[in-house]
Order: sequence, then C-alpha cells, then structure tokens
Amino acid sequence: QVRLVESGGGLVQAGGSLRLSCSASGRAFDHYTMAWFRQGPGMEREFVGAIRWSDGRTDYSESVKGRFTISTVNAKNMVYLQMTSLKPEDAALYFCAAASRIFTQPQKEYEYEDWGRGTRVTVSS
Repeated sequence: QVRLVESGGGLVQAGGSLRLSCSASGRAFDHYTMAWFRQGPGMEREFVGAIRWSDGRTDYSESVKGRFTISTVNAKNMVYLQMTSLKPEDAALYFCAAASRIFTQPQKEYEYEDWGRGTRVTVSS
C-alpha cells in the first residue's frame, strides 16, 4: 500500500521561497508518476506539476512554470517541490499524489491513485 506524507509547509512572505517534501513508501516507484496538486480556499484542487520517476521528466502548470521545481531523490523515495517567488495566490493546501504509470497528460487528477493528506502553505503579502 502506497503511503505519501507531505511536509514543509508554513508561512512565508510574498517573494520568498519554500520547499515541500513528500515521503513515499510502500512500493517500488521506478515506473511511477509523482505530482503535486494544490487547493486554495474555496477553490477546486488544481495541478501544480509532475515528475516521472524513471527519467525525471517534469511538467508544470503555467501558473508556476519558472518559479517551482519538482525533483526526486530516488534512493530516499523523496519528492520535492521547490517554490520560489511565492505569491499570495500560491497559498493553498498542497498534496502529493502518485500514479503507477507514466502518461502524456499528467494534469488529470483522476489519473492518480494515491494521495497524501496535504501540507499548508500560507503566503503573506
């Protein structure tokens, strides 16, 4: 059974940086796609970015491209979301998600079978 645990959320000033971590366990993730989604207050959950564990290919939403970076440390089964130049609109509950395959459109929420409980990011203006 896959278990995903996010950490690293907190309060940061606009323009600042924060790194979120996702600890993954319960499987061999070699052929997995890992993603970050977020859900702001009163909003639907939205795609932030994804990474293919096998080759490190990444995809990002337009709203975070150039500011956020997803990476993995395979030996530790860790997935990171480095966030820079944070804006108040980035404030949300951030979720780590896992899909047991790779696909061309990683933005679709329903593709992901396993989810963490989220870590909250607050951005002060």
